[in-house]
Amino acid sequence: MTLNPALDLELTRLVAASPAQIWRCWTEPELLKQWWAPKPVETVEATLDLRPGGRFATVMQLGAQTFPTEGIFLDLIPRQRLIFTDALHEGWRPAPEPFFTAILTIAPEGDRTRYTARAMHRSPEDRARHEDMGFHGGWGTALSQLEALAITL
Repeated sequence: MTLNPALDLELTRLVAASPAQIWRCWTEPELLKQWWAPKPVETVEATLDLRPGGRFATVMQLGAQTFPTEGIFLDLIPRQRLIFTDALHEGWRPAPEPFFTAILTIAPEGDRTRYTARAMHRSPEDRARHEDMGFHGGWGTALSQLEALAITL
């Protein structure tokens, strides 16, 4: 898929973990909860129904504030690609306020893994809002946390 700079944000990094380790961190709820949100935010709940149309939901918490997210998986190729969206909810029901679709790709590169996370938005305004929310810093910090966890597996 071609990057559309007006609508998409992307984070690419070469990480020390293997595709299998990264896949586990993305697909095992107890592992996802350890890295998904940039500290000091905590992920206190994670539901991962790993199939197209399966639920992908998390609850993040900062102090007394909670931040639930709800969506579904669209496509999964083990240790290669994972696509999810908040535009749909379980049962293929349209979401009331869709925001983005995420495409995660992981590919071996030498003894490391090329990790690419792309967030695709419906409008330049949504893209800008996501960037202003701290997409690069937040997703970058979460990726560093994922890598630190993954290399211990």
